[in-house]
Order: sequence, then C-alpha cells, then structure tokens
Amino acid sequence: MNFTLHHKDSQTKARVGSLETEHGVIQTPIFMPVGTAGSVKAVHQRELKEDVKAQIILGNTYHLFLRPGLSIIEQAGGLHKFNGWDRPILTDSGGYQVFSLAENRKITEEGVVFKSHIDGSKQQFTPENVMDIQRTIGADIIMAFDECTPYPCEWPYAKKSMDLTHRWLKRCIKRFDETSGRYGYEQHLFPIVQGSVYKDLRTESAEFVAEQGRVGNAIGGLSVGEPAELMYEMTEWVTAILPEDRPRYLMGVGTPANVLECIALGVDMFDCVMPTRNARNGMLFTTEGIINIRNEKWKDDFSAIDLGFENEVSNFYTKAYLRHLTIAKEMLAAQIASIHNLSFYLWLVGQAREHIQSGDFPQWKRHMVEKVSRRR
Repeated sequence: MNFTLHHKDSQTKARVGSLETEHGVIQTPIFMPVGTAGSVKAVHQRELKEDVKAQIILGNTYHLFLRPGLSIIEQAGGLHKFNGWDRPILTDSGGYQVFSLAENRKITEEGVVFKSHIDGSKQQFTPENVMDIQRTIGADIIMAFDECTPYPCEWPYAKKSMDLTHRWLKRCIKRFDETSGRYGYEQHLFPIVQGSVYKDLRTESAEFVAEQGRVGNAIGGLSVGEPAELMYEMTEWVTAILPEDRPRYLMGVGTPANVLECIALGVDMFDCVMPTRNARNGMLFTTEGIINIRNEKWKDDFSAIDLGFENEVSNFYTKAYLRHLTIAKEMLAAQIASIHNLSFYLWLVGQAREHIQSGDFPQWKRHMVEKVSRRR
C-alpha cells in the first residue's frame, strides 16, 4: 500500500491524495459506503461501480463473523470473491458493535465476551482473533480492536478505556505482523485513536498511534452523540498530531456538512451508514438540501430528484414517483433513494478534490455546507 499526497489547500488542512492497494487506487478524500453484512443494502455491486462510483466499501467483522461465518467466506476465497466486489474493501474490527451490546458483553484485559444478537450464543473477541478473523475475511484494510467509549464519558473511564485500547493495539500489531494475507495479496492494519472528548487523552492516544508507524491511521470514538463543534475540535486536534504522509480515516462520520468540515481539518477517509439508512426512511441528501420525500409537498412534484450532478438514477426518477413508492412501501423506493444518496456523497467528495486542486476549496466549502444543510 502506498499513499501519495498530490495537493494541499493553502488555507485549510484539506488535501488530495491517492491510496494504492492491490485491488485498485483510491482517490482521497473519499467516502466509503458501508456494506455491513457483505452488501451495501439495496444496492447491486454493478450499481456501486457505475452509478455510485464507489472506490472502496466496508464490511463489518462482527456481522460477517456471526453470519455467514468464516468457513463460508474462506471457502469462497474471501469476501471479494464471495460478494463479487473486486475493488478495495475495509473491515472494521467489530468493536463498535460489540460495545454497543452493553447488557450482553463483558470487557476484560483478554478481550470481550458477548452474546450473539442472532442466537444468543456466547462468543469472544480478542485482539488476536480479531486480526485472524479479518485476515480470513480478506479485507485490504483491517482495523485494530479497540473500545469505543460512549458520550458522555467521564475522564477516568475514558483514560482507562484508552489505556486498554493501547495495550490491545500492541497485541493486534504483534499478531498481524506474525501472520500473512490469506488470498495472495497484502493486507494493512490501521490503529485507532481514542480518548473521548478530552484533549489530553486525544493527544496521548494520537502520539501513541503515530509511534506505531503503520501505513494509515484512524480516529474513533467520535460522532457518538457529542455536539458537532466538539467533534470538529477533537478531529482538528488529532490530525495535527497524526503523520501527514499517512491517510487519516475518521470513523462513522457523517452528514454531508460533517464530511466537508472534516476534509478541511485534514481527514482523508470517511464512512457512515447515514446515506443508506436515511434513504430507507425517505430522507434524501441533495445538492439543494435535505428532503423528506414522504412530505405531501412532493406528491405532485414531477421534477427530477436532483439535477445538480450527473447521475442516471437521480436525474431520471421524479420526486413524485419516489414519494409514491416510499408511501406504498415498494422495495424500489429504498433502491432508488440509496443509490441517489450514495451517489451524492461520492459526487460531493469528488467535488471537494477538484476544488482543493483548483485553489478555491474554502469558499466552495462554505457555500456547500450552507446548501446541503438546509431542510427543503
């Protein structure tokens, strides 16, 4: 894996780069659609390529481990072969899902014991077996096993959790470095910065992560309920410490405005379930703002969903038709809305790349944040 910086904005920390993997080159800044169980909900792989123009997608270790299970994925030849996606894949460690099961898990120094949400069976994740699981899944980029603290979180707990995450990281690195890829291509490990919303902890964690010298680094534990301004403050603090010559991945973020603001703070990679989850509930992100397609006002609006960018789905279907499908609970509604929302996100980060290179990113960003945030 090789990360090359091509351009930096002169007024912000925004930058344009390229991340080379054995499954293709990723142009940054980039948004990564979330394919929790090996699929991006309601979207075919062909549509991800041709309509959405996704360069990399995510899989979730927790969900894939439980179903279909490692045996099936390994027999298929890895997740790329199993789901038919031949471009890069990133897997998260499953930590966020495990730690969200607050009543059904127990954290120890060894790892986490938890109950499956599917059948109630007792399972365990450790730094070592999470590395092995992700090796078997076959992602190009795999994430270290960490504890994601909730918000709000008191300083003593945040400190204890961060220290545990750091000890787990050393074990992740040891296991990762003594094993190799399963399917004939290289895999790469990203550590995760934690520390909740405390600058001293974020500083300590970012410095510790930077010292590990991995090919890329992630920022976790944000977008978990804290105010947006606090998220931006922590992100800016951490990006100032993480190495400039490595990609920076802000996990689980966020709205279009969040993405743009954090690009300006030096983040290169983003993921979030918001585009697809909100799409299935009738919320559309557009170049002119946010639409609740269920509203009566769209009942006889026969204009295209969005003509602000070139996309076959967004330019072809009308708001009235999509509203009808949504109210009628037709499956096609989720497909159209999901493709549109994801296409919009990928268009947005593509525009950010262009404006960083052209030198007018700050002005364009301010204008776009205002546009994409208003409710229509």
